[in-house]
Amino acid sequence: MRRTDPEGHGPVRYGPPLPGQGLPVLPELRSVLAAAADRADAEPSGGGPALLDAACAYWSRRGLPTAHDRVAAAPGAPALLLALTGALGGDVLVPRPCAAWWAPQARLLGRSVFHVATPAECGGIPDPYALLETVRRVRAEGGEPRLLVLSVADDPTATVAPPEVVHETVEAAMDEGLHVVSDETWRDTLHRPHATVLLSPAEMLPGEVTVVTDLAGAFLPQGWPAAVARFPDNDSGVRLRDQVLDVLTVLGARVAEPVAAAAAYALGEPAGITERLTAAVRLHAHVAAAAHRAVVGAGALARPPQAGRHLYVDLGPLRSALGAHGVGDAQDLEDFLTARLGMPAPGGHRFGDDLAALRVRLGTGPLLGATDEERAECLTSPSPLELPHVQRALTLLESAFDDLRDDAQRWEPPR
Repeated sequence: MRRTDPEGHGPVRYGPPLPGQGLPVLPELRSVLAAAADRADAEPSGGGPALLDAACAYWSRRGLPTAHDRVAAAPGAPALLLALTGALGGDVLVPRPCAAWWAPQARLLGRSVFHVATPAECGGIPDPYALLETVRRVRAEGGEPRLLVLSVADDPTATVAPPEVVHETVEAAMDEGLHVVSDETWRDTLHRPHATVLLSPAEMLPGEVTVVTDLAGAFLPQGWPAAVARFPDNDSGVRLRDQVLDVLTVLGARVAEPVAAAAAYALGEPAGITERLTAAVRLHAHVAAAAHRAVVGAGALARPPQAGRHLYVDLGPLRSALGAHGVGDAQDLEDFLTARLGMPAPGGHRFGDDLAALRVRLGTGPLLGATDEERAECLTSPSPLELPHVQRALTLLESAFDDLRDDAQRWEPPR
């Protein structure tokens, strides 16, 4: 994660990858991949029949009946978003902050990207009033906003948008003629699935919303790139899919057949896959909650993580202590914490946040151990936070933030 302009801390064009699982590959997935390893070809552009069947069934189980001519696959969600942006044209609106890979896709095509403030209760979804004002301003300045990208289960903030916020934002987007792309990479990683209501915008308006899911979120290792998209349930959705397939074909963005076999197997959600996913989500939820307690206890700000393998931390209250270490912006903070914690701590500027704001995304994967044996032990332990290697990692995290809190208290002026 090098600076694109070290001297001036200029705009960051490329962001960090999705927060990793930090866990050994599931043996069943290894077996499926190995059984298909002699297939030297790639899938057709948009995916082969088995993968598309599995994707249709996956969405149907989630209340979104899907036909073959309304779904496509690609080697990762960035390729799908690039193709969608190219097909739809116009300017792109995203929440601030947003997933690190969204804006570069639009900028690569020469599109303008406009960040919109999020409501107080969550990230991933623009505030509906801020969205309307941004659209008005962009049009007044000669722009042509056409696409809104959002996520109901968010990277980087690890929050889940309340259904009423989703309703208001999507209705505002529809009123302004925007096409909505819902990134649902993290929808299957809810920390409290029975107590958290996740509403997909496509459930509201199945004929107006495209859903994109990167399987590295819940089902596949990051090094096995595969993602699927569900297009609107009408003739315009079929046309949009055809346009996306044209772009994917030009890019040569096809899923390798062994990876497609593993993806189709995982999307089928057999018992082994669902059991591992449940165990992994529970593990990351425990570790994320412990990390959240550590950073908040030191005086930093962070919304309680509700999904994924990460949390988003605002160290603004500790600015004085960080300033003594030469930290003045998010890039400095990224460098400082990455060295101090021995794990990636990408700054908020990589997610479209203000460079001057002292915010970082912390992943839970690096806290699970240094070897496959340690990580596997986390999955099977009834008390993973009590394992020595997890305790050491959390203690290091807590100590680093406590030191900053103590430094900040020493720098406070006398009352």
